[in-house]
Amino acid sequence: MADLSEESKKSSIGLIPSPLITKRTRTPSTCERIVTKNLYGSIKSFCRERGHGFITPEDASEDVFVHISDIEDEYVPMPGDRVKYQLCPLPPKFEKFQAVHVKIVVLNKEVHKRWDS
Repeated sequence: MADLSEESKKSSIGLIPSPLITKRTRTPSTCERIVTKNLYGSIKSFCRERGHGFITPEDASEDVFVHISDIEDEYVPMPGDRVKYQLCPLPPKFEKFQAVHVKIVVLNKEVHKRWDS
């Protein structure tokens, strides 16, 4: 059995599990709550390193959180990209939503990177 280094022991103590619901951790009961209506909006911000961003809906409602695992496109989204998405309520109260099944409909004029680059 390999010994853990002191540094790795310190870094793993007191970690709080992530509250983010990713595609992998979404339960079947949460999937059933996904609103199947397609909505449209534009990317407000997206950080590939952090793995999340926000979408500004076309109906001028509150910005919607989007996780990297819910983007179904070959390009990394950039601010100004028009996207199509659905909403999934977030537990435990199911009052807030996150964007799922996000697809870029119109790319902005900047050069986009692919996920594999």
